[in-house]
Amino acid sequence: MSDLTYYAIGDVHGELAKLDELLRFILEDAERRQAPHKIVFLGDMIDRGPDSRGVIARAMALTESGEALAIKGNHEELMLHACANRESVSIYWWAENGGDETITSYMMANGAKDDFRDAIDTAHIAWMQALPTMIRDEERGLVFVHGGIDPKTFPLCSDEIRMWTRSNKFFDPGRWPKRAELEGVLVIHGHTPTHDFEPHSNPRRINVDTGACFGGPLTAVALARNERPRFLRAA
Repeated sequence: MSDLTYYAIGDVHGELAKLDELLRFILEDAERRQAPHKIVFLGDMIDRGPDSRGVIARAMALTESGEALAIKGNHEELMLHACANRESVSIYWWAENGGDETITSYMMANGAKDDFRDAIDTAHIAWMQALPTMIRDEERGLVFVHGGIDPKTFPLCSDEIRMWTRSNKFFDPGRWPKRAELEGVLVIHGHTPTHDFEPHSNPRRINVDTGACFGGPLTAVALARNERPRFLRAA
């Protein structure tokens, strides 16, 4: 994996048109550079935007063909929890955080159902359930997660931290403890939309959630060995 150029895509949130445009940019970039590559979806592929089902179908096809990897985000976790549990709190919390749009996208594709669960492709649920919460290229020090890490416990931080954290101790690498496990580590994540719709980057972490579902672009960071990070955007 270490000689690959990684294209890590931030939070898609159902924005299929932006995703398809960004995938085209990625393919053109990879072909121009004639380098082996791998796409990495950093989670939160669903909710808020108009076509979550289409985004999941696209991500599934790319992972099944070996062209991509994908990570579970907190919105995938919310959806899975709502589908697996009957209590109204779980369903309401997901629906209020963009789940209504996701349900609509599945019903538009598969038909309206009395129980929203019956409109969701069972293969999509199984695929999301199997997603990891962290992918690493240890040789290059690359760590792909949705939300971030706990610098005190990495790499043993919990799935909850990996999907949900917005800790200032993570955001400020100057506060990271001096631990051998953190030497040479670069964390690539999404989850927290940048206020200026621009990716935020420093030598220890890169945030590529540029608010695609809030009017910003969908962004991917290209990570090639011995090169500075480059950014591709689809508006």
